[in-house]
Amino acid sequence: MIEFDIRLARGQFTLDASLKSEVRVIGLFGPSGAGKSTLLNVLSGSIKPAQGKIVINGRCLLDTDSGIDVPIHQRRIGVVYQDGRLFPHLTVRDNLIYGMRLLPEKARRYSLERITELLEIGSLLEQRSSQLSGGERQRVALGRALLASPDCLLLDEPMASLDVRLKSQILPFLRRVKEEAQVPMIYVSHAMPEILDLTQQLAVMQDGRILSYGDYHEVLTSQTVLPLAQSLGIENVLVVTLAENHPDLGHSVAAFAEHHLTLPLSHHAPGTRMPIVVPAAHIALAKSLISGISIQNQLRGKVREIKFVGHRAVVSIDISTPLLVEVSEKSVREMGIETGQAVYCLIKTQSIRYLVDS
Repeated sequence: MIEFDIRLARGQFTLDASLKSEVRVIGLFGPSGAGKSTLLNVLSGSIKPAQGKIVINGRCLLDTDSGIDVPIHQRRIGVVYQDGRLFPHLTVRDNLIYGMRLLPEKARRYSLERITELLEIGSLLEQRSSQLSGGERQRVALGRALLASPDCLLLDEPMASLDVRLKSQILPFLRRVKEEAQVPMIYVSHAMPEILDLTQQLAVMQDGRILSYGDYHEVLTSQTVLPLAQSLGIENVLVVTLAENHPDLGHSVAAFAEHHLTLPLSHHAPGTRMPIVVPAAHIALAKSLISGISIQNQLRGKVREIKFVGHRAVVSIDISTPLLVEVSEKSVREMGIETGQAVYCLIKTQSIRYLVDS
């Protein structure tokens, strides 16, 4: 459980953020300068707020009204930054056990062997951090944080500096940590698909405030968040099962609920489950199936909700899971699209991308 209510003023910037959550992973999303990293620094103890309260798993770390302020080294909060911040003069082994050595043996939740197995870094133990690739550095940084046996894990854009290939290495390990670490996590990212691969629970930040928190679809279509979400680009993440590969024709086919999707060619074997990304603005709507058209994917669904921002509309379609579609207000009005109506979502194959390297 994570609970905080924090106020901090620094120059022209004011952080005034509160949240209470029982979920395992919280995604924290917002534009640059929203205060996401500042919030994590306050939670970890590296920045002290003017006023506030922080409770992690029932343990009070900060309560300015009661004079409680647990020192940073006693908060048991693991932090992973986008640059890893490993000690360059130490081996991977010494980086990993740096925090663990400060703990009494009975307080150590994980062994070095367990973490190196979990993150597949056993072969790197005697190397210097300067010899590691970007993906390897981030796995070691994650392992170091876990070996400190944290009560909470804060990940501050851990993949922001990585290319698609390296992200495809890290994401599976983050999923594994989510399932096995059994500690609450806050995952900060500018990339919504990364967040949605780990959790559907989203907190959106802007100008030092948390505008909304809850289920991804409800948050993004709330009146307070929708204008910001549109400006940053709304994207859907669907987990599909690869069914067929057709290298001669340059495409793959995947199953999703009762639907079949034509995708860009994947090099994974049939049966592989994988997340795909579909931008909301790249989906068109039709009131019936269309023949004689190059768009390969026409998914039938039912309109759940319609929200307008300016002259744009965000339509939530139930296709066995909510799918957000961004079209013009003119299209909605002229087509007579209404809540409860059956429609078809038209998606170009080349508008779909894989969350990780296919």
